[in-house]
Amino acid sequence: MAFDNLSSRLQMGLRRITGKGKLNENDIDDMLREVRLSLLEADVNYKVVKKFLASIKEQALGEHILKGLNPGQQVVKIVREELKKTLGDEAVELSFASSGMTVVMAVGLQGAGKTTAVGKMALFYRKKLKKRPMLIAADIYRPAAVDQLVTLGKQIDVPVFEMGTKVSAQKIVTEGLKKAKEEGYNLVFIDTAGRLEINEDLMNELKDIEKIANPHEILLTVDAMAGQNAVNVALAFHEKLQITGCILTKLDGDTRGGAALSIKEMTGIPIKIMSTGEKLDAMEIFYPDRLADRILGMGDVLSLIDTVTENIDEDEMKSMAEKMMSNKFNYNDMLKQFKMIKRMGSISKILGFLPGFKNMKQAMANVDDNAFDKVECIIYSMTEKERAHPELIDKDYKRRERIAKGSGRTIQEVNQLRASLDQMKKTMKQMSHMTESDAMRMQSQMKNGNYSGMASPKVYKGKGKGKGNFRY
Repeated sequence: MAFDNLSSRLQMGLRRITGKGKLNENDIDDMLREVRLSLLEADVNYKVVKKFLASIKEQALGEHILKGLNPGQQVVKIVREELKKTLGDEAVELSFASSGMTVVMAVGLQGAGKTTAVGKMALFYRKKLKKRPMLIAADIYRPAAVDQLVTLGKQIDVPVFEMGTKVSAQKIVTEGLKKAKEEGYNLVFIDTAGRLEINEDLMNELKDIEKIANPHEILLTVDAMAGQNAVNVALAFHEKLQITGCILTKLDGDTRGGAALSIKEMTGIPIKIMSTGEKLDAMEIFYPDRLADRILGMGDVLSLIDTVTENIDEDEMKSMAEKMMSNKFNYNDMLKQFKMIKRMGSISKILGFLPGFKNMKQAMANVDDNAFDKVECIIYSMTEKERAHPELIDKDYKRRERIAKGSGRTIQEVNQLRASLDQMKKTMKQMSHMTESDAMRMQSQMKNGNYSGMASPKVYKGKGKGKGNFRY
């Protein structure tokens, strides 16, 4: 999980001061020592670490902090603000032409995920801003680079302009832009060639393409796992090209966080986009404040709301809510609900947005992202009548036995599914009687990571090949 180690160490350091009625300089130094270690382990540039810690210490030792109410919470707030500032302070989105065609040129070293990022951006902005994107395959050196982009284009239903690998990249870009203009595409992404290392030939070709395309954005693709070495790459490209922003890729991997925390501070280049998974829709605008909250275990409810609104239609949500409140919720409705949730991404990703879940490391490690697939197998093994009338299954053991065999699951798992349906009905019934003050109290509890009085999430991996227990 992205920033997992950094997040754990930072939170461990901050726990040294939270809850204390009074703080002194030794308390602050102990906390900062833990923070320093967490940042250095995350491969953050040492200059960034030094500046980060100095700013926190200066503010934390202020008289109004040490002698104020809840000094620990105030120091946490200072750390959050400094973390946000180091990441970039404010979100910087792509610049688009006021009219006509916007051209975005993607550059970077080979292996950083540039070609995939280009495809993801095309899909993202087509869905988000209703743009008409086109891709230009200008990487003529890497084996199968053109084929990869063409395949991506087919997957996301976006046209790709290519002329093979025997024509110069400059010629391909010239003809591609001409084609895009003629056919009315208003957003063009140019996938340029990368190299295993920066060299003069690469830079000269990129400068030629820049002159031809006159792009509104030149985005540098940076591998999040590169650590502070990403700073050197960014500086080298920025020296030759006017880089306008970065795309941070592979944030779903074992990312230490050094690249994200070093680039803006050391180069002045803002991170504009981040890739959060292998799927083509796993891309987000880079919001420094939201990422700071995720790292500190405060959740990211705003990004969760964005994910919901982008993937689930408002009428669809309203219809589902009404059905659940009506107490006529059945297996067909449960199937629809699971499909809606799956469109938002993996279960672990969704749980990661919620406050407090970052601290539940064991629970997060045991999240089974295939649990919904197993549930679908069980439901599809039911007849239409059984799906619409759950009581038929409740009353008849032989039906449950047949469903278990048909789905390749166990009787226990079929019974767990029945229990889950009953629990969902009860929960919806309780929520229908919930007052506004009750909702506010629950929200406050979740923000503070306090789940007392609320049902704990239970999603476990199945055990054994094809069999196992899972809960929803």
